[in-house]
Amino acid sequence: MPSFFDWAFRDRRTGAVVIGQWPNPPLWLFVAASAAEWLLEAVAPGLPPWLFAGLRITALVALAVWAIDEIVRGVNPWRRFLGAVVLLGLGLSLAGRL
Repeated sequence: MPSFFDWAFRDRRTGAVVIGQWPNPPLWLFVAASAAEWLLEAVAPGLPPWLFAGLRITALVALAVWAIDEIVRGVNPWRRFLGAVVLLGLGLSLAGRL
């Protein structure tokens, strides 16, 4: 009988332990848009608000796509759980702003 660790963290195809992976394109897009928003706000805060809103929306959509991808195609229960927690956090965060 496999242990909880094996069940939660082993890749079902390869048997390797997978806790984190190299970021995929949606996660890179989230990081890039978030960094650009932060950097532009620090360097040139007088830029049009629509630019910052566009970067924020891009970052949030990219993070949501990443989270849904993890839920659907995560290699183990840990990765699927991580995607679900991030998606839930995004939803709660956005609900608090409405």
